[in-house]
Amino acid sequence: MPERAALFIPTSCDIRVWGLEVYIGMGKGTPFVRTRLGHKIHAKLEYLFPERRVFLKSDTDTRFIRLRPTMQLIAYSGSALLVAWAIIATAIILMDSIGSGNFREQAKRDQSNYQARLNELASQRDSRAEEALAAQNRFNAALTQISVMQSELLNSETHRRELETGIEVIQSTLRGTMKDREAARSQVAVLQKQVTSGDTGTSLASASGGVPMDFVTEALAKTAAERDKVVKDAQEAFLQADRMAEQIAVMKDQNDQIFRQLEEAMTVSVAPLDKMFRAAGMPTERIIEQVRRGYSGQGGPLTPLSFSTRGEAASADTLRANRLLNQMDRLNLYRIAAQKAPFANPVKAAFRFTSKFGPRRDPKTGGRRMHKGVDFAARSGTPLYSTADGVVTHASWSSGYGRLVKIQHEFGIETRYAHMSKLRAKVGQRVSRGDHIGDMGASGRVTGVHLHYEIRVGGKAVNPMIYIKAANDVF
Repeated sequence: MPERAALFIPTSCDIRVWGLEVYIGMGKGTPFVRTRLGHKIHAKLEYLFPERRVFLKSDTDTRFIRLRPTMQLIAYSGSALLVAWAIIATAIILMDSIGSGNFREQAKRDQSNYQARLNELASQRDSRAEEALAAQNRFNAALTQISVMQSELLNSETHRRELETGIEVIQSTLRGTMKDREAARSQVAVLQKQVTSGDTGTSLASASGGVPMDFVTEALAKTAAERDKVVKDAQEAFLQADRMAEQIAVMKDQNDQIFRQLEEAMTVSVAPLDKMFRAAGMPTERIIEQVRRGYSGQGGPLTPLSFSTRGEAASADTLRANRLLNQMDRLNLYRIAAQKAPFANPVKAAFRFTSKFGPRRDPKTGGRRMHKGVDFAARSGTPLYSTADGVVTHASWSSGYGRLVKIQHEFGIETRYAHMSKLRAKVGQRVSRGDHIGDMGASGRVTGVHLHYEIRVGGKAVNPMIYIKAANDVF
């Protein structure tokens, strides 16, 4: 390795190299080189940060620490960077705090809005239920009244026919009596003529038929009295027939009013149910036929009703009554079908919807996947209820579902209730709408307490909100 030689030049000398002025000096035997630019920078630094010395004095010695301009610049720059970093970090923390506060306030406002909306929906549901109950009571009262009126109408019709038959008999008797009266008058005229002419012999006997005059006169008087009585009875019968006709007309008006009320009640009761089934995508005719087959036993609740015409042509009132009875039968079928389909809400306490049906971001992995139900969030232990009549087919742990209850309903419909904290139903148990089947929890693959509610038709998941919203105006 070649040896290096140090160049020692006196401080007072200067050298110009290629037009660049260079100052070469010595300091403690160590050479240094300073350009004019460096000198100017150093001078500026000395002006801004003059060299300072910190003296450290002891009992026996005094020493000092030299703070050069470069060291002061580095210290100042570091302090400035530290202060700037602290300001920026504080600003970021404050912004995050303010933002999170705003998010919390927004979440609280949304929650209050949801709660108010849920309370409003609950009040509307209660009012609809009260209206439906009142309509059912009115319908039952009207049905009882129409049954009574129908019986009275049939009795009146029978009485009217009896009166018509009596009137015909009276009229026939009256006609016969009048003929006898005319014959008697003819005979009396002949007898009077014979008496006037003085021929009281054989002619009188032959004219009177061998009967004394007193007997003939008495018979004629009796016949006249009977005639007058028959005429009076006929007049009274005609008056009574007129009164009965007026009563029948009044009863027909009352029956027409009752029919109109019943028809309006049927329209108000059947139309919402029909709309509810159609909104849920359920074919009404096929469902009604299926329910009818399930209740086809004689004497059951769905035995078809109709008024008999007794072999005669059906009247307008009879046809109208039979149409009403058919609508009542349809209403009864709708009621039974509605009990067997999940037209209800599984949570009756206060809750909020946290996730809807359809594709969404997976809360665990962050990826996109299909959410096959809706989520109801409430407090842990909130009671959960069956949404329709059916049979429990599963009530145990099921992988990501946690504690799961499956209920099989009519029409190929299945409901699922997942993430329960406690199961209150057993496999094979037959449940009805509104039965307590479990409590809300956070079992399985979840991020918090909620109910995952599914509806499957023919094994395919459908949006449960279709059934829940379809029943809002009915139940």
